[in-house]
Amino acid sequence: MVSIVLASHGSFAEGIKMSGQMIFGPQENVAAVTLTPDMGPDDLRAKILEAVSGFEDQDQVLFLVDLQGGTPWNQVSLLLGEEGHENWVAVGGMNLPMLISAYGERMGSDSAAEVAKAIYPEAKAGVCIKPEELAPAEAAPAAAPAPAAAPVGAIPPGTVLGDGHIKIAHCRVDTRLLHGQVATTWTKQVNPDRIIVVSDGVSHDELRKTMIVQAAPPGVKVHVVPISKMIEVSKDPRFGATKVMLLFETPQDVLKAVEGGVDIKNINLGSMAHSVGKVVATQAIAMDQDDYDTLEKLAAKGIKFDIRKVPADSPENFENMMSKAKAELAAMA
Repeated sequence: MVSIVLASHGSFAEGIKMSGQMIFGPQENVAAVTLTPDMGPDDLRAKILEAVSGFEDQDQVLFLVDLQGGTPWNQVSLLLGEEGHENWVAVGGMNLPMLISAYGERMGSDSAAEVAKAIYPEAKAGVCIKPEELAPAEAAPAAAPAPAAAPVGAIPPGTVLGDGHIKIAHCRVDTRLLHGQVATTWTKQVNPDRIIVVSDGVSHDELRKTMIVQAAPPGVKVHVVPISKMIEVSKDPRFGATKVMLLFETPQDVLKAVEGGVDIKNINLGSMAHSVGKVVATQAIAMDQDDYDTLEKLAAKGIKFDIRKVPADSPENFENMMSKAKAELAAMA
């Protein structure tokens, strides 16, 4: 796996490393190196080399640096020009989209150069302005590429694409629906053509729907539909060539979809928020009696559960979670 050094003036590198961990989970072979007012260029160089010496892979190293032309950039540039560092690569203008993209890209690449090339467009696309009309015309973001599957409206009813069955690549229960952890880590992992948020409430809430659509990762179409529409889509052969990620707010909504015929075999329990009347079953999962009963019904249908917030987390044990919830619900009764 490609090693990463975050280099900056002051504590910026340490802060962005912490922010990246909140979204993507703990990361190995990542170091933050900071330039403080009492340090000279040689001191910073020594800190950079010390950080690299702690990596398992010291050959493929990616440097994300805050400011081109500053001391961190200059010292990294000098190191890149030395013998034995041919596979070291640097990218300036470090931002959070760049870092999150780097974490995702290095999961499937052993080359720092490949990761650098892949993250550059996403780092630039992460810069935006509201209201949009304030952005210069030449800086306006390019339109997202069309999804692999053509929109249903352009395909005559009855047409069979692929094998005629929509491909559910990932199904997640998350109170927050589409947010940073989903839009970056899970989308990188799953690589869907579309993300479908399935919720009766959100589908009729124009503000929430708009915010969710705007949170879509680059190149992935997002739809917000009621449960009944998802049931229709799952039976429509025109979606046979479509690979989707489904997002639900609650396990109850998943159960309605499954009972309506949506072929869900695995559920990622990412987050079920705590509220009055709920007990804490894991760090991210809280449930009341209805939640507990619903999860048991889904399990009885043969559905498997993957309990974790991000791919880097170790999955929780479903039976242990349910046992803890059962005991605490009984104590609360």
